[in-house]
Amino acid sequence: MKILVVGSGSREHAIAWKLSQSATVERIFVAPGNAGTHAIARNIPIGAEDIAALIAFARDNAIDFTVIGPEAPLAIGIVDAFTDAGLLAFGPTQAAARIESSKAFAKTLMADCAVPTPGWAAFHDYEAANAYLAACPMPIVVKADGLAAGKGVTVAQTRREAQDALREAMLDRQFGAAGDTVLIEECIQGQEVSVFAFVDGDYVSPMVAACDYKRVGDGDTGANTGGMGSFSPPLPQHWNSDMESLVRGSIMEPVARGMVNIGCPYRGILYLGMMLTDEGPKVLEFNCRLGDPETQVILPRLQTDLAETLLATSRGELQGMQIKWDNRACVGVVAASGGYPAAYTTGYAIDGLEDVDNGAIVFHAGTKLADADGDQSVLTDGGRVFTVAALADDIAQARAIAYDNIKRITFKDGFYRADIATPIPTTKSQ
Repeated sequence: MKILVVGSGSREHAIAWKLSQSATVERIFVAPGNAGTHAIARNIPIGAEDIAALIAFARDNAIDFTVIGPEAPLAIGIVDAFTDAGLLAFGPTQAAARIESSKAFAKTLMADCAVPTPGWAAFHDYEAANAYLAACPMPIVVKADGLAAGKGVTVAQTRREAQDALREAMLDRQFGAAGDTVLIEECIQGQEVSVFAFVDGDYVSPMVAACDYKRVGDGDTGANTGGMGSFSPPLPQHWNSDMESLVRGSIMEPVARGMVNIGCPYRGILYLGMMLTDEGPKVLEFNCRLGDPETQVILPRLQTDLAETLLATSRGELQGMQIKWDNRACVGVVAASGGYPAAYTTGYAIDGLEDVDNGAIVFHAGTKLADADGDQSVLTDGGRVFTVAALADDIAQARAIAYDNIKRITFKDGFYRADIATPIPTTKSQ
């Protein structure tokens, strides 16, 4: 097969890397890709949301299958457009992608399916939201309803913080149209866990779980980011066969059936973000795609052929697949540009990429080739620059390998958290 992967982050590099291991895959294209995907695929200078150009490329180059990485093109209907053009693509339809693109839609679906989730209220009007906020106990969570690149959530410890978050979303329009509607949500405590499954209608595959680190600084301090690292599987007290059965029976399968019942069956990867509370698991959010940085630690653990799995899901044949996950552990640490997630400078040379051990994998995100006069050196080109991941017998070994290798790769003003996959607090607020 010839496969087109859409996207440019570490998630898409990891997807292309895993697809390249399939005997059924002859050639991989990535649009637009990065310096890492350039080494294993052909990068195509087409943006992830330029659906017409992507369809034209797929037709002109006899692409057999297209895999959509990011949420934004899914939310605007890229899978629907490919299907209408007679092309096979992996991911949910626009209607099904609302499970991520509208938090209010997801909350209503959860209520209809009796899925446990924090208490909430949605507002389209700033004054009404502000009045409601005035009566809420602190801390409280303020969420932009739409897509905000992982940055539209504020866990406000004080009323002033909550009011500022509300104003930034609804009046200052910091997140654009994503803030037209805002959710004000109960703040709960517990361990956060991300769960992933391939879903085909009402069928949910064997699941895999990970823990990620959203704050920019050590000790979970500083601003929210797209994610500074992750590890899989979670600690046994947070993810085990009993918890997997509970999450499957009370959350994942009811939601999959609920999507079928409202006429938009889900077909793709379903990503559950949940908090393990004293009252049991509660859903914080659903996403309609693989997570980043979680993809970088779960795909190395996937033992089943990824190309065959994605194809079976897209064709409605997933139930015939046997999805298997490696029992070993994987840890991923993200290197970021100085200043991220606020303003940062790019274009710095990255040194040491050739010095990593065979046991470490570097998944590129914000990178590009200098490509001036044939210069193939790699430069920074984003906030999150790359992830170094390692698979080993346990978390401690995987962590040691990841950190031993990430320190060999340097660029001006680069930084990474030093505490990924260390013992983490049993509770945190969300």
